[in-house]
Amino acid sequence: MYSVILCGGSGTRLWPLSRKNFPKQFLKLISNHSLLQETYLRMRKLMPADHIFFITNYESYFNVVNQIKEIESGNFNEKRVITEPISLNTAPAIALSVKYLEEKFKVKKDDPILFLPSDHYIGNLEKYVEVLKNAFQNVGDKIGTIGITPNKPETGYGYIKKGEKKENYFEVLEFSEKPNEDTAKKYLESGNYVWNAGNYMFTPEAFWREAKLYSKEIFDLGAKTFDEFLKNFSTLPAISIDYAISEKSKNIITFEGDFGWSDIGSFENLAEIKNKDENTRTVEIDSENIYALSAGGKLIATVGVKDLVIVENTDSILIHKKGRGQDVKKVVDYLKENKMPEVEHNMIVHRPWGKYEVLIDDPEHKVKKITVYPKGKLSLQHHNRRAEHWVVIQGIAKITNGEKEIELGKNESTFIPVGNKHRLENPGETNLELIEVQTGDYFGEDDIIRHEDIYKRA
Repeated sequence: MYSVILCGGSGTRLWPLSRKNFPKQFLKLISNHSLLQETYLRMRKLMPADHIFFITNYESYFNVVNQIKEIESGNFNEKRVITEPISLNTAPAIALSVKYLEEKFKVKKDDPILFLPSDHYIGNLEKYVEVLKNAFQNVGDKIGTIGITPNKPETGYGYIKKGEKKENYFEVLEFSEKPNEDTAKKYLESGNYVWNAGNYMFTPEAFWREAKLYSKEIFDLGAKTFDEFLKNFSTLPAISIDYAISEKSKNIITFEGDFGWSDIGSFENLAEIKNKDENTRTVEIDSENIYALSAGGKLIATVGVKDLVIVENTDSILIHKKGRGQDVKKVVDYLKENKMPEVEHNMIVHRPWGKYEVLIDDPEHKVKKITVYPKGKLSLQHHNRRAEHWVVIQGIAKITNGEKEIELGKNESTFIPVGNKHRLENPGETNLELIEVQTGDYFGEDDIIRHEDIYKRA
C-alpha cells in the first residue's frame, strides 16, 4: 500500500488565516498539529513512513519538508516530496506522482495507491482506517473513491450516485456537481448519494489504462521517462482527476464511510467542528449565533448582532454573514486583482529556513522577530539601503558579517552595516530566535541581493 498526499492547494476560502505562501494545509486549526501533519499521522496508521509521499508546488515544498520533519522521528527522506514545475490541477499532479513512484521507487503496476487531500478533517479515526483498509483490499483493477454518508443537504460538496451494491463497495452511476439546496435535499432523502471527498485509489496499471481511454495527453506523456514527463509537464491541460477520468470511466467504484469528515472549506465548516475557538477571548452583548476566531490573540466583542463569522489575523479582519462562507474567495480574487499584499503573506512570513514576524513597520525602521529552525541557514546576502542590528534571545547564532565569522548566544548582539555581505545560520538542535532592527530608507524584500543560497534562490 502507498499513499500520495496532495499539498498544492491555495486554501483561498479560509482567508485571512490562509495565505498564498502558507495555505490551509499548514495551519493548526483543530489541534497542535497542522492539517497536513494530521493527514500524515493518519496514513501512518495504515502503512510505513517510506510508503507515504507528498506532491506540492515549489512555493510550499519547504513548508511540507519542515512540517513532516517536526513529527517524523529519524531522518526524513526529502525524495518523498514531489515538486510540480507549475500548479495545474489534480489530474496532472496525480499522473506525475504515479510516474515518479513507478520509476524512482519501483512501485509495481498492481500496487494500490491512495491519493488524498492534505487539508481535510476526520472525526473518527478508527472508522476511517477501517474504510481505507477495506478499499485497499478490494479496489482491484477499478478506480476507487471514498464516498461520505451525507447527514445534511450540503450545497458546497460534489456528490456521487451509488449504483449496484457489491459485497464491499458500490458501483458508481454518475458524479454530480455542487447542487442547489432543493436538489441537495432530494439527494439526501433518496439515500442513493454520497459526498465526493476527493480521495482516489487505484493501481498504476488501472490509472494508465483509464488515461489511455479518456485523457490521451496524459497517457502519451506517461509513456516517456519521468524526466521527460517533468520537462513537458506544462504542456498538460489544467484539469481535475474528476473531469479527466473519473466522470467518464466505466470502472469507478465507491467505498462508503461515515467518519466525521469535513473538507473545512469555510469558517462555518470549522465552526461545526469547533463551535468555539478555545484560544479566542470574546464578549457577546445581546448577540447570538456568533463564531469568533482571533489568531492574533485579540479580544473580540460584539453588541446587538447575530449570525456572523468574525476572524482576526494580525493584519486583516474578516466579517461575513453566516451562509456566505463560500464567497470569501471573492475577497481573495479582489486582493489578487488589486495586487494587495495581504493575499501573499500575513505578519508571520514562512521561509525555507524558518519564519519571521513583523513587530514594527515604520518608514524609518522595521523590527522583526526571526526564528531559524535547527540547521537552517539564510542566504549569503547584502542590502543597499538598510543596516541591521541582531540581538539573540534564544539559541546559538552562527553569523557571517563581512570578513568575520562569529557565534552569538543569548543576549549577545551584532551590527550589519549597509552593503556588508552577511549570513545567519542555526548550528544547534533547537530553534534560534533573535530580534532584527532594520534602519535605513527602504525595507522591501527586493533589497535582498543573494550571493549563495542552499535553497536555490540566489
